[in-house]
Amino acid sequence: MSKPVIGVLGASGAVGRAAVRELRALGHSGLRLGGRTASALCEVAEENPGGHDETVRADATAPGGLRAFTEGCDIVLNCVGPTYRLRATVAFAALDAGAHCVDVAGDDPAAEDLLEGGDPVRDARTVVLSAGALPGLSGLLPRWLAGQGLERVAALTAYCGGLEPCSPTVAYDLMLSLSSGGAGGAAFGEALAAVRGGRRVPRALRTDEDTAHPAFPGRVAVQPYLSGESERLAADLGVDRLDWYNVHPGPAVRALLSLLPARLAAGEDRDGLARRLILAAGLDLAGRKPYYVMDFALSGTASGAAATAGLTLRTASSYRLTAAVGALAVDAVLRGAVPAGVHFACDVLDPGTVVRHLRSHGVADLRLTGTAAGAGQRQEEGIL
Repeated sequence: MSKPVIGVLGASGAVGRAAVRELRALGHSGLRLGGRTASALCEVAEENPGGHDETVRADATAPGGLRAFTEGCDIVLNCVGPTYRLRATVAFAALDAGAHCVDVAGDDPAAEDLLEGGDPVRDARTVVLSAGALPGLSGLLPRWLAGQGLERVAALTAYCGGLEPCSPTVAYDLMLSLSSGGAGGAAFGEALAAVRGGRRVPRALRTDEDTAHPAFPGRVAVQPYLSGESERLAADLGVDRLDWYNVHPGPAVRALLSLLPARLAAGEDRDGLARRLILAAGLDLAGRKPYYVMDFALSGTASGAAATAGLTLRTASSYRLTAAVGALAVDAVLRGAVPAGVHFACDVLDPGTVVRHLRSHGVADLRLTGTAAGAGQRQEEGIL
């Protein structure tokens, strides 16, 4: 029986290169590597000379080249952007070629396009969107944590952010997210909003430009931000209260982000702003080690008494984190663990499998606190 053909689009980028390594670690070989630069693709292929990977020049913005790349694939892993400009472009190309698709981003706009444009279930095809760090792991880890010793979850507080290089895709998506990325053509999320009584409440929280948090080194700025994924998470967990904070440790990026909405509204050149974001991230990172943190705190009940469960994830790169989730989603689809249709990764990936992979493959360090720490310790003892 022949091995499935896995196409990785954007294989030489920050996420794509890491995704190729993750797929190889999961036992997949003979990959089809796609991207704009042939020499960079060859470098990725040469990392595993015995893997017999194929390199194909492909541009997601060129329909002909995209069609040539997806033809013959069993599944396509999309690691290119900008997400909110491409939307479901790659997914549609994969479906037209008879392939499944996993997108490390995609979000609500891609889901809406796909649900309006056809029925993947009819053709027994699967599309998994938001198979990355945020969104993706940001919705999956709290679901896993809720099962670590709590009987009922009443509240969730999350802090996510870090200090690392800014890729061009991230820079453009950040700008585009201010006006798109959410459901119905809305922005990706709403600053200062939170969940209260199970519903979105505007301006419930405030930004703190200079604070400390035990999960983050040094002083940081925190901005409350409620996304569509976070709202769906709150509904699924049945929490009354959800506070979500984006964490910005670097002063240069922080200063530019505060100016960004006004600059975009004034029509300032987006290419220039993207270059400034990339430069600002580099200035903040100078002389420091890159890191990315996700910190979750749940409160609820266990055995009829008040209880808490906490989880702190630390990694050197959110790009590798995204790559790992994307590769795991590909593996799950190929194993038949995800039904046909359009899904968000946090709804269909097995949380325990993801957590074990992150730990066993050295992708991230995960530390439990509260009730979850006791539950985790019991699980480890059971394994021993």
